[in-house]
Amino acid sequence: MATAVLTPDQLDGQAARLHDTQAWQQIVTGWEHTAAEPAPALAPGPARASDWRGMLSVPVDQLIDDTLRALPAPPPHERPLPGRLGAMLPDRVHLWRRVGQSDLRPSVHLGHARQILAEWGWQNTPYRLRNARGARCVCGAMISAHRLGYGSLDTVDRAGAWLITELRAQGWPGLIGPWNRHPGRTAADALALVDATIRRASLAGQ
Repeated sequence: MATAVLTPDQLDGQAARLHDTQAWQQIVTGWEHTAAEPAPALAPGPARASDWRGMLSVPVDQLIDDTLRALPAPPPHERPLPGRLGAMLPDRVHLWRRVGQSDLRPSVHLGHARQILAEWGWQNTPYRLRNARGARCVCGAMISAHRLGYGSLDTVDRAGAWLITELRAQGWPGLIGPWNRHPGRTAADALALVDATIRRASLAGQ
């Protein structure tokens, strides 16, 4: 089965171009300000059972969103990854896993990329999809998730744009690759970034 060849640097560039489009900015602008308007003030008189909402300082929807934001990202409920040997094999060996797989939301795709980082390991060798042990960089994990059947190339691009959106929110002005190989970066940092991006995309319905 033929498949498009995509490198981490290509994914990084495509995601950055998507992030910079006006359409994407409209998607991400104000995503955290979608709570309903506060309830009107209560009229004088005996309290009713439904009047508890008026005692809140923030809307109920915002409380729910804040609670969901604090929860850890759920692991993907799919067939397990190949083992350590599978991590070291070329991704083309796993192409059969794409057969019959439907497309996914970016947040779900990122959940599979996180699983790859957690189980196969994280690495920060410059300009490398993976190292000799099969560990992946952040972009490499996303590409491997696609080649294992989890999301289309368009979904990978949108997931990358969400990662860049999260990086911008955290104050990082560059691309994913330079962030991944920045001195002092750790596997825990990479997993935390993916977790935060999953929450951001999920709350936006993606």
